[in-house]
Amino acid sequence: MATSPNYAWAEPDNSSLVKNGAQDIRALGDAIDTSVWNIGFGQAGKNKIINGDFGFWQRGTTLTYTSSGLNYLADRFFSWTIGTLNVTVSQQAFTAGTAPVAGYEGQYFLRNAVTSLSGQSIQAVGQRIEDVRTFANQTATFSFWAKADASRTYTTRVVQNFGSGGSSEVATSAGSHSVTTSWQRFSATVAIPSVSGKTIGTSSYLMVLLDGPSNTANTLDTWGWQLEYGSKATPFETATGTYATELAACQRYYFRSTPSSSFGWLGSGVAQSTTVTSMAVTLPSTMRIVPTSVDFSTLSLVDGVTATAVTTCTIDSNVTSNNFGVVTASVASGLTQYRPYYLRQNSSSAGFIGFSAEL
Repeated sequence: MATSPNYAWAEPDNSSLVKNGAQDIRALGDAIDTSVWNIGFGQAGKNKIINGDFGFWQRGTTLTYTSSGLNYLADRFFSWTIGTLNVTVSQQAFTAGTAPVAGYEGQYFLRNAVTSLSGQSIQAVGQRIEDVRTFANQTATFSFWAKADASRTYTTRVVQNFGSGGSSEVATSAGSHSVTTSWQRFSATVAIPSVSGKTIGTSSYLMVLLDGPSNTANTLDTWGWQLEYGSKATPFETATGTYATELAACQRYYFRSTPSSSFGWLGSGVAQSTTVTSMAVTLPSTMRIVPTSVDFSTLSLVDGVTATAVTTCTIDSNVTSNNFGVVTASVASGLTQYRPYYLRQNSSSAGFIGFSAEL
């Protein structure tokens, strides 16, 4: 046997006997198969799910809610619910060296704990992938790692949403998964329907959902989400391949500024009246669209001497762009009209301002 020059595959040489041919060819074929599968390792762009290793949590590391609807969790991920229930989503840290896949040292995973449900309640974790054309009329494979508090069945769906003004959404089942108390990788291969004949509106998307058991309290730990072309789950890789570009991809949809001090500055502007200011905040990445909403906590306006607590903060849609945010920040009273002010944390490291351009 000889070895190939680039991949060191075992291959027949001139001294191989005929009787060894089948075995030699099988060994070579297995080596090629393994090498082709591993092409996926480190290949940026194959995974259409952003933040699939749950590395970024701009909104915070714990969220508890009790009402139906859509709640964003780790960056780009959301929890979708129908019914009355109590859910806590939290960031959990892997002990170094214990991530569930060899060759990729994950830092965090997501824990989705449903502690109570009533009526016909269902709950899912998912992500919306920009543009319904993604993988349309193609075969794609969704893969993820998971474990649960007990042996439970979870199901996956792929949903094509054609956006505002578009055709009705189309849901395709991607199968069920028997999740146990130990980390395992699961995969589902799905033929995603064509968009031929459909009307594609504004903000269309392809959505991947992992549905929990209905009317059942359960705790799901999950990590390593990947949606890729083809019928095989290849080695996990984040959507962009690097820490910096993955954060920028997350910030295309949501950006939160949280200085590490208690008096960090967030923006600057001028008082329009004794209660209202216009504040400009630089956005680090070009967002998907002009931000549609802003969230904030524990902020103040300061003129260099006096700090006044911010009571409301809203997007100024007349002047905000998708790479420069302008907000109307208001206080109860006490500003001097036309005086310049700074927007900063109000004596708390928990102070922040966030801009959303989510799907």
